[in-house]
Amino acid sequence: MESMTSHGRYTADRIAHLYNALGKAVPVRSIHTRQQYRAAVDSLNQLLDEGGANEDHPLSPLVDTLGTLIEAYERDHVAIPPVSGVAALRFLMEQHGLRQSDLPEIGTQGVVSELLAGKRELTSRHIAALRDRFGVSADVFL
Repeated sequence: MESMTSHGRYTADRIAHLYNALGKAVPVRSIHTRQQYRAAVDSLNQLLDEGGANEDHPLSPLVDTLGTLIEAYERDHVAIPPVSGVAALRFLMEQHGLRQSDLPEIGTQGVVSELLAGKRELTSRHIAALRDRFGVSADVFL
C-alpha cells in the first residue's frame, strides 16, 4: 500500500473505506467488551489457520496487530490463574511428546514420577535442567 504522502494515490476517504471493509471481516479495533474479545480471538484463530503465523505470509502483520489488541484486553480483563511448576512441566512434556524416562537430566523415571505426582518438590537443580532442556525462563517452574 502506498502512503498518502508518497504518491497521493490513497486519499483519507479511500483509506477509511478500505479500513471499514477490513473491520467487517476482522475486528481491528481496541477491545472493550467480552463479545468483542471473543470475536477478535475467533478472527485470530481463523487468520492463524490460513497461515498467518508464518512471518512471510501476507496476513502476518494483521495477525500481529490483532494479537496485540487481544493481549491488551487480556492484560486488563482476563485473570490468568497461576500455574504450578509441575503443571508447566506436564504441559511441556505433552507438547514435546516426552515420557518420564525422556528426562534423565532431572533424575530417574521414579524421581520424575514423584515430581509429577506432587510427592516431591522441584529443586533449583531440576529447574535449571528444565530451563536448559526446554529453552524457557526458570520462572516458568517457580
